Amino acid sequence: MRHTISVLVENKFGVLTRVAGLFSGRGYNIDTLNVGPTHDPKLSRMTIVTHGDEAALEQIVKQLNKLPDAIKVQDFRDGEYVDRELVLIKVAVDSKTRAEVMQITDIFRAKIVDVQPKSVTIEVTGTESKIEKFLELMHAFGVTELTRTGKAALPRK
Repeated sequence: MRHTISVLVENKFGVLTRVAGLFSGRGYNIDTLNVGPTHDPKLSRMTIVTHGDEAALEQIVKQLNKLPDAIKVQDFRDGEYVDRELVLIKVAVDSKTRAEVMQITDIFRAKIVDVQPKSVTIEVTGTESKIEKFLELMHAFGVTELTRTGKAALPRK
C-alpha cells in the first residue's frame, strides 16, 4: 500500500539525513521525497511517499515522532489532502509532430518552457494520475529527458 506522510521539521542542518536514515535503517524505501521551507523560515515540510502495510506505516510514524527536530507528523489518508507534482520533460519533435505535442500539452494545461529545433521541454503539474497519463502520451513521441519533483501535499483541514 502507498502512503503519503507529511513531516513538519525544524529547518536545521542534518534533519534530512536523520529522516532518510530512519527509513533506510529499518529497510523501508522512500518512493518520493519533497522538502521545502514553509511560511515560517524556521520550519520545513517534508512530503514522503512510501510503500508498506499498516503495521509498517505505524512504525514509521512512531519513529518519525521520536525525532527531536520533528514538529508534526501526519499520515495522510485518501481525500484528506491536496497534492501536486511538477515534471519537466524533454520530448523529441520534428516538423510533423510538433503541433500534436503542442496540442496535447495545451489539453493538459501544461506549458512549453523551451523550444529547440528537435525538441521541446514541457512543464506539467498536477496529481499523480494526470502526470502519468501525460507521460504515457509523450512516450509515443520520444522522451529524451525527464525529472520529477515528487509529491508536495497539504492537509485539507
